[in-house]
Amino acid sequence: MRPQDFTALLTPAGQGLLDRLSREYDETGELDELAVAARLRRDHDPGLVSAALTQTALRRRAAAKFGADAAVMYFTPEALEQATSGPVAAHRAARFRESGLSTVVDLGCGIGGDLIALARTGITVTGMDRDPLRVMIARANLAALGLPGELRAGDVTETDVGGSDGFFLDPARRDERGRTLDPSAYTPPWSFAEDILRDGDGCVKTGPAVPRDAGPDGAEIEWVSLDGDLKEAAVWSPGLAAARRRATLLPGGHALTDEEDRVSPAGPVRPVLYEPDAAVIRAGLVGAVAARVGGTLLDPHIAFVCADHPVTTPFARGYRVIEELPYREKALRAALRARDVGPLTIKKRGVQVTPELLRRRLGLRGSRAATLVLSRHGRRAVALLVEPLSIPAG
Repeated sequence: MRPQDFTALLTPAGQGLLDRLSREYDETGELDELAVAARLRRDHDPGLVSAALTQTALRRRAAAKFGADAAVMYFTPEALEQATSGPVAAHRAARFRESGLSTVVDLGCGIGGDLIALARTGITVTGMDRDPLRVMIARANLAALGLPGELRAGDVTETDVGGSDGFFLDPARRDERGRTLDPSAYTPPWSFAEDILRDGDGCVKTGPAVPRDAGPDGAEIEWVSLDGDLKEAAVWSPGLAAARRRATLLPGGHALTDEEDRVSPAGPVRPVLYEPDAAVIRAGLVGAVAARVGGTLLDPHIAFVCADHPVTTPFARGYRVIEELPYREKALRAALRARDVGPLTIKKRGVQVTPELLRRRLGLRGSRAATLVLSRHGRRAVALLVEPLSIPAG
């Protein structure tokens, strides 16, 4: 989208077109974009029609991240993909506010997802991005939601953050080949992130694969999951850190830190199996979960915990172990067919198995749904038939 097309969207004509498309979408549940575009271009500028159609589609897609706010916000496809989910941004903004910061500069603000969350806490925000179009969109998003904030375009590496109490940095994690796991390929590079983390109070968003020793001495790394889906990690500066490693589960804000971590021994297969949340696993806090449920690891190197009794915990999903089945494929197929198993959920860890291929080879046609855990117990591979526990998370 060109800046002039976005500017046109903000005019009365553009707003009218967006409202019209939104009503049509609500009435039909879908839009035939080619047919609608051909009809609207008879009396509207083609660039405006294209921009309005794109925004209508993006707003529907963005609802998964931004909820009801998405209906009045603006996006580009790439910026929407990179934007922080609303609940995650709100959690982070609350941490900033609880730390006593009253002004925060958002370096690499994109379309303003984190700016919105920060401004809603009462923090005075300044957003900066090298892409002038994203700056325009972020400004419009704040205005659409009735929130204050200052926006400007420029190189974030040349920005003096000393005028604010704190900073938030969201480096671009893509190169010419797509998403990158190499921090030196971030824009700005990780060396810049480490420098500002060392010198000021703030937070740097990064991918979940960030090493557990990332950041300067005294920094905290927080892995965040939303509804069981690991979303991101963030490195907090030493001045704002409250632990070295933290797993946060949303909704609910359940947090587990390295202060609770324990070295857990491996033990036998027991009546209850726990699968820790992905944020817990990335934070290296499986031992803390084992301590909470009074369990032991299924294997010293694998993130499954076994226990004798079910314990309510938000940090892991529990399963009752029904029985151990043969691990060999032919014998496993016979055992599952004998139990009338059809739809099969396969959870695997520590073994070389592709669940989709195994399901196909097993060829199950039964009427009962089942869950199978494939993993290692010491030197041997195990196949455990399990069922989810019905106890709620606490």
